Amino acid sequence: MVLPNRRCAVGCHSAAWCYRGGSISAEPRINDRIRVPEVRLVGPSGEQVGIVPLAKALELAQEYDLDLVEVAANARPPVCKLMDYGKFKYESAMKAREARKNQAHTVIKEMKLRPKIDPHDYDTKKGHVVRFLKQGDKVKITIMFRGREQSRPELGFRLLQRLASDVEDLGFIESNPKQDGRNMIMVLGPHKKKTEAMAEAREAQAARKAEAKGLHTEAEAPAEAPVEAPVEDEVSGE
Repeated sequence: MVLPNRRCAVGCHSAAWCYRGGSISAEPRINDRIRVPEVRLVGPSGEQVGIVPLAKALELAQEYDLDLVEVAANARPPVCKLMDYGKFKYESAMKAREARKNQAHTVIKEMKLRPKIDPHDYDTKKGHVVRFLKQGDKVKITIMFRGREQSRPELGFRLLQRLASDVEDLGFIESNPKQDGRNMIMVLGPHKKKTEAMAEAREAQAARKAEAKGLHTEAEAPAEAPVEAPVEDEVSGE
């Protein structure tokens, strides 16, 4: 159990109590929050200014209308850089958001079939498997046996082999068919990586938008007026 001190060692003036082992801010120290006698200063364009007193670094920050940001607190002396900290935080947040957007998460989809599946149902299920593999996802195929079907596991095995053969241009057998109680399971893996599938999907979407925009522009264009043939003057004969 963490017990509160009477007062913070640095002399907090607020009424709140201070605790040992409190949360440490992940934000770097900036401007007057920096408490060292001197810093190794980096200029706005990345140039090395050198070791300067903190007061001089703060004076330069005001002169450039920028912030003094501590970028390497463990260095001796700490490394600080002149920058627009608000703009830096915004750009960092946008980069992190874009990285999360492009991050590939492998998903395992599941498709369930019966040993004596109807041909139309088989085509529908196969279509779903094709779509999942194109998206770069793995697919777990489960054959469900009921009643007397449990005595005919070869029916499920042949069905799984047929499905794997039908989609072999998009995926491969990652986990061979195996019996699991009343079910038989096989896992198909995609040939394409998730990142590649996502990139292709974005390109296809952009192409569709461009095509739709072109058709819309063409439909709105005014029709050209028909060109009339010139009328020749009649020449009166004598």
